Order: sequence, then C-alpha cells, then structure tokens
Amino acid sequence: MTVTWSTGGVRLVLDAAGDGPVSLRSLRPDGSPDAPPGGAAVPLVEVQALGHGRFPGSHRYADTTIGARLRYRGHEASGTWLRVVQHDPVTGLVVTSVFEGVPGVPAVRTWTEVDVEGDGEVRLQAVTSLSTGAFLADSGRSVDDVDLVRGDSDWVAESRWSRRPLREVGLVAMDPVVHHHASRSRFALTSRSSWSTGEHLPTGVLVARDDSWALAWQVEHNGAWHWEVGETVTGAYVAVLGPTDAEHQWSRVVTAGAGFTTVPVSVAVVAGGVDEAFAAVTRQRRATLRDRRSPELPVVFNDYMNTLMGDPTTEKLLPLIDAAADVGADYFCVDAGWYDEDGRWWDSVGEWRPSRTRFPGGFGEVADRIRERGMVPGIWLEPEVVGVRSPLAASLPDEAFFQRDGVRVTEHGRHHLDLRHPDAVRHVDEVVDRLVGEFGVGFIKLDYNIMPGPGSDLGGLAPGDGLLAHNRAHLAWLDGVLTRHPGLLLENCASGAMRMDYAMLSRMHLQSTSDQQNPLLYPPIAAAAPASVLPEQAGNWAYAQPGMSASEAAFTLATGVLGRLYLAGRVDLMDAGQRALVREAVTVHKGLRADIAASVPFWPLGLTDRTGPWVAQGLRAAADSYVTVWRLPDASPAVDLPVPHLRERDVTVSPVFPVTSPEWAFEWDAARGVLRAAHGGDAPAVVVVRLGA
Repeated sequence: MTVTWSTGGVRLVLDAAGDGPVSLRSLRPDGSPDAPPGGAAVPLVEVQALGHGRFPGSHRYADTTIGARLRYRGHEASGTWLRVVQHDPVTGLVVTSVFEGVPGVPAVRTWTEVDVEGDGEVRLQAVTSLSTGAFLADSGRSVDDVDLVRGDSDWVAESRWSRRPLREVGLVAMDPVVHHHASRSRFALTSRSSWSTGEHLPTGVLVARDDSWALAWQVEHNGAWHWEVGETVTGAYVAVLGPTDAEHQWSRVVTAGAGFTTVPVSVAVVAGGVDEAFAAVTRQRRATLRDRRSPELPVVFNDYMNTLMGDPTTEKLLPLIDAAADVGADYFCVDAGWYDEDGRWWDSVGEWRPSRTRFPGGFGEVADRIRERGMVPGIWLEPEVVGVRSPLAASLPDEAFFQRDGVRVTEHGRHHLDLRHPDAVRHVDEVVDRLVGEFGVGFIKLDYNIMPGPGSDLGGLAPGDGLLAHNRAHLAWLDGVLTRHPGLLLENCASGAMRMDYAMLSRMHLQSTSDQQNPLLYPPIAAAAPASVLPEQAGNWAYAQPGMSASEAAFTLATGVLGRLYLAGRVDLMDAGQRALVREAVTVHKGLRADIAASVPFWPLGLTDRTGPWVAQGLRAAADSYVTVWRLPDASPAVDLPVPHLRERDVTVSPVFPVTSPEWAFEWDAARGVLRAAHGGDAPAVVVVRLGA
C-alpha cells in the first residue's frame, strides 16, 4: 500500500506495506517528476526503549527492533496535515507520525506521538522526529555523490558552516554484502543542555555534489537535540531527534494515556543547491511564526555593545537617548546593569528592580525621556536565573529550581529556575508585568548566560526529561507573556546567539547574532546568520564610534543594513558629520525593510568555509536583489561575485550604503551572471549594492 499526500508545496510518498514498517520513500517539491523507483526502506520512526534495543547493535539511531516491528494501522489527511498511525504488537506502543504543511512552501513540519495500549509501560530512550532515506532516490544519487552541510557555533564565533562529502565526514565505504549487514558508521551532531546552538547548529543539508538536489532540516527545540546521517545496505538515512538517553540522560516511561511527543523538526526539499535549500527553509520559518503580527521592524538602539557595557546611569543615558532619537532609532533598550547597586551584581540578580544609585530620580525618569524623544523604552532581562546572593534564592522554594540528587544546580554564581514550578512562573510573570506596567517597557532583551547541565531529576525524572519539561514550560511562559502583552517585542539573546533555534524564534522578534565586538571579525558571522535566522530577525550589531574614520564607521554600520539593524555606539559623542552617517544607515535600512522581510538569502561566494578576505551575502526580493560586500585586510583589489539567478538579465548596479562610494567600481557580466566588485583603497571596506533587474 502507498500513501501519497500533497500540501501544494511538497509531495510525500509513504510505503505502508503490511509486512514492514511505514517508510517515507519520497519527499519532493510539488510539480516535480516522480522519484525513480528504489531507495532505502528506512522505518518512518525509530524507537529505542529499555529492553528493546537495536539489531545489529551500534551507536546509531537506526535498526531499532521496535522500529522494525511497527506496522501500519491507518492514516488521516487534509490539505495541510497528515497523521500516520503504526502499532507495535509486542510492547503495545502506538506511534503516530504527524506532518504539517503550508501551501506553496516546499517543506513540512513533523513530529512523533507515542502512546501505549493495554496495562503495560515502556521506558523510552530515544524516538525520532524524522527518519528517512528518501534523499538518495529522490536525487538519483549515491552516497558517493552527496555532501553534508553543517554548522558549528560558539561565543563570538557563531555560524561557521562547512561542506564535506559524506564519505569524508564518517560514512566509511565498506561491502555490506560480504559482511551481511550495513555499515555501523555515521556522522552525528549533538547539542547538549539548554544552549541549543552553543556548539553546533540544529540545521543540516544533504546536497547533491552538482547542486541539483538538496534536503534540509532544522530541529525546532530550545534544548538538547541530536541528528545523524548513516548508511544502510541499499542507501542511507537521516535521523533527527530531541534529547536521548545516551547523549542527554533522557528517558521517559509511557503508559496508556500518559504518552510522549517528540520535538518538532522542519524538513525542506528543493531541486537545487545550498542557496535554494536555505531559501526553502527561510520560507518555512516565516510560515511557522507563532506571533503573526507584522511589526514594522523598528530600529532598536541598545546601550551595551561597545557603548556603556553594563554601566548605565541617568547621567550617561540621557544624552545617549537624545542622540539615538536624532539618528532615527525607534526603540531604546537599557541593557545590563540597570539593577546594580554595588558593582557586584552577577551573583545577586533575580529581583530585577532598578538601582537607586544609578537612577537617583528613579528609572521612570529615563523611561519618560525615551518616550519624550519618540521612542519606545526597552530593557535587558535574564529571567531564568537567580543569583546565589539574591534574597529570592532563600524565599523561593527549593522545588522552584533545578536540582540533582536533592541539591540545587549552581552555575557561574546562579541558580536556574525550573519553570515547571508555579512559584517560578509567578515570579518571572510578576517581573515582566511590573516592568511593562510601571515603566511602559515595550521591548525586552531576554538574555541567558548559563547552562544547567543535563537537567533536573526533581520528581524522579531522568535529568534530560526534567530539562525537556522545563524547555517546554519556558515556551509556554513566552506564549503567556505575548498573550498578556500583545504589543511587546522580544529579543532572543543567549550570550550572543547560543539559543538561536526556531522554538524560540517562532515566538521572538529579534535575534542578536553575536557578542562579537571587533567589527573586522563580524562580517562572516553576519553573512552566515540568514542560514539560521530570518533576515528580518537577524540583529547584526552596528556600533560606529566617534573615534572611527568615515570608512571604519561605514564598515560596522553596513554590516547591519541587510539584516535587522541593531544600533549601538557612542553617538552622543559624535560630531554632526559622524552622526549624519549613522542617520544615513538607519534611513537606508528603514527603506529596505519591506524587501528584507520578504526576501530569501543567497551567498555569491558560498555559505560554507568562508572567513574572508572577501565576504559577501545577498538577499533576493521580489523585484530587486541586494548584496553586502566586505573587503577585509589582505584582500585582492577585486572579486567576482556569481549571482546565478540574474544570469542573462540586464542589471543596474547601484550602491545603497554608503550612498557615496567613489572607491568602489562594479561591472556586470550578464552572460555569466557575475558581478565584479573592485575597491581602489587599501583599508577594509564595505558596500551594500542594489541589483535592479
């Protein structure tokens, strides 16, 4: 039996033969030809449970005995969702695969629901949200002809993408026939604890070497996850999961009526290469935003980065507020330090009340000045932590904090709130409601600078299951905040971009892409950011300073123009000419916001393995395309920038920032679809250009 389901964006073909588990045999864009026959019959769901392991044994999330025993029971479908039910007669597990799609978007969102029939119980150790081998049959390629694109990330070194052949990253060639079963090798990537992007990025792409076909996925979870690619006897598979026993100390006992749902995963497919794959993922991200308001993408000025650096006072803020308004900022965010009385605030935070010494006339004086200057007040907050010296550490019950073996988890001088507990939720709700109600705060930068390790075993749970429950409670808390305060804008920040996932970003409006303070090191981070975050959410810092030359100031300002310009810098100490350049960048950015919010990214020099000395990133909008070109130290005088979607078209090239760019020269080769950019100076330089077709 075959089940075919179409969303108007993608078409799924599932093999539901009665003598084996259901398999996702094809996932193709709607309108594309049918996949050639064949391919790996990978179980749609792999389930690892105590007492039911794998056969043969390995480290992989493949070949599970439960996954092999699952049998089709039925399915329900509409134009936007599909539910496929399977049953394991040995354990009584009922496993439902859910797919959600949006018409016109070549992607689906999928997860797995697990329940039990009868009186038994099963301790789950891992359940896949996505398991398929469809990409080889759909692409018509073998393992030898497929590359893996993946990303690493770290503090101030975010979004480092690489592309390598599957044979080089870990899928070692062997002879499965002579050895009587498949290889045990795999390439695996794992995120630990609650920094979902603290080491690796939850997005991957399998792409044909000739860029003719690509399958991309992203784990939409604000905690631990795992994905892997492995080889089978007849092909290969990709398996995507949330937390697992082996990697994250996660397990869950399920019984009848007390089941489990995996974390969601989005998967996109295109007849194209890396740029086309991330264009599809971009469209999927927009389609799955939970906050569907259309904010005007206001420009936020933040007083932290290379500015006050956590030392705000009324005296320092008032002139900075006036200057930020003068250059065109819409919001003004007072960042860290606003609660500090004695300079020893790191391990005493938690109550989140304005300092009396920093604001002698009260914080309301600062908030009023922001509103008087036509801006909306914003504030920095790290609500999930309570410092060990905070009075709240004693007044909140132990059960409101992460615990292991009855001891509170402590990290970097802080305890971690467990948002499963009503007292913890009541506290963070009171803080947000007070800031909004008392000071008219309309923007909150939500930071997160510690990790609680594997999780909390409070209540007898496995630590990883305690973390997962907290992660989900955290998302529910965010939903509640936005319900109570529908006009509030939220920034997602975790030491820069250590929690840059679409569980969070489906709810948040802005993502700080880095804590990088060196403007010469920011371009590769900003250029790669749209592979992880919507362009209109990508908060690239622009921190021009009065001591910079005009070209140096333009360099940092331009880095934010094609994202979500996140403004900082001592604009209050600038002269009129310096401030005019900042105002120009803000004005240009505001004029591009509609195109940015409807665009998809592309990378003329490639996304992967790019650190300079030339860096380029583009946005493709409905009518025009835009490219930011950074020339870093030791770069050649000129660079060729392929823009294949404009090949054979007449293109007008015009700088948009800086508007006056006399040292730059451009030539467009329509036949090849290549823009040549040349710069006549020796210093680092940048320009944002419009390619009008």
